[in-house]
Amino acid sequence: MDLFKWPRQTDIKDHDLFGDEHFGTEAPCVIFEKRPIQDPQGNPVEGLYSAWIILNNPAQYNSYSTEMVKGVIAGFHKASMDRSVVAVVFTAVGDKAFCTGGNTKEYSEYYSGNPSEYANYMDLFNGMVDGIYNCKKPVICRVNGMRVAGGQEIGMAADITLSSDLAVYGQAGPKHGSAPVGGSTDYIHWNLTMEQAMWNCISCELWSAYKMEQKGLISKAVPVLKKDGKWVRNPQVITDRYIDDGAIVYGEMVQGEALAAAKNLIKECEIDFTLLDNEVNKILWTLTNLFPHCLQMSIDGMRQKKKYFWDLNKNNHRHWLAANMANEAYLGFNAFNYKKLTGKGECDFIEYRRQLAEAKPMTQELIDAVLPQRKEE
Repeated sequence: MDLFKWPRQTDIKDHDLFGDEHFGTEAPCVIFEKRPIQDPQGNPVEGLYSAWIILNNPAQYNSYSTEMVKGVIAGFHKASMDRSVVAVVFTAVGDKAFCTGGNTKEYSEYYSGNPSEYANYMDLFNGMVDGIYNCKKPVICRVNGMRVAGGQEIGMAADITLSSDLAVYGQAGPKHGSAPVGGSTDYIHWNLTMEQAMWNCISCELWSAYKMEQKGLISKAVPVLKKDGKWVRNPQVITDRYIDDGAIVYGEMVQGEALAAAKNLIKECEIDFTLLDNEVNKILWTLTNLFPHCLQMSIDGMRQKKKYFWDLNKNNHRHWLAANMANEAYLGFNAFNYKKLTGKGECDFIEYRRQLAEAKPMTQELIDAVLPQRKEE
């Protein structure tokens, strides 16, 4: 019996759970775009696209608000269910930042001191990371600027990272009232040595894109500065491979007069993402010329190792992060949020430790003792 002779439904099903209500064009928002796949000569391929999920909050370094988290979730589901989409490009507006994590103003003024509300928010955050891992399309993180804190973690959930060489990478939690438990502590040590991973998570140092490339955390760092028609590598970073005082200094930031000179050179350059976008298009073209189901099976098999540890810990981390909003997160986020009024974006860590050494409870007295105070008019 030939089954294909029996009646069949001809209407194409729509498997997307969301409409376009979570996307926008005015910051802060998430932009969703479909762009034609290009062949190596730059010609658009009819009927095949990449889905671009773009964080649009450049005034706040593309930090994600609650509504933007919903937009990322909706974007990855929409791309996953779109038959014409070959792959996803996860990026952001501007040239300063891919993402610096959660929106500190919102954290400070709404979520701090309100653990129950932050617990609900963390369910959305977990859903955002789940959305990346569950997307049935390859995910390229196109890093247009700094990828820090939660921005580093959602970027690490992507399959491949291509980066502006002006970008820096790192964590911020222990300095601002949180911990890098949105993915980093689960698997960053797969890319770095255990002690390098430890230092990266706890020190809050910012590492260059070249250092990240050398250590295998990202696939490629690409020049984006142009002067007099010529490409210029990030002059703030040592890109010659040599040993200084017994240590390899490739990828380290320059210091002192060299840093001042580098910043002056950057001012003389224009920022041009052509090389970065060329690298993105190369990857997209490679992915286009593969069997899609075999490709996705390969990707899911690779992702599953990261996803296993993410799933193992995400709920415990959600509960701790929520409870922490009544404690150190309250101090850290409020200090950072009001730094324009106080002139300092961090708590008095020494005084805080003294207070704890005396077994002082979390009272207004302790808060006043450790938070920066408003500057005199």
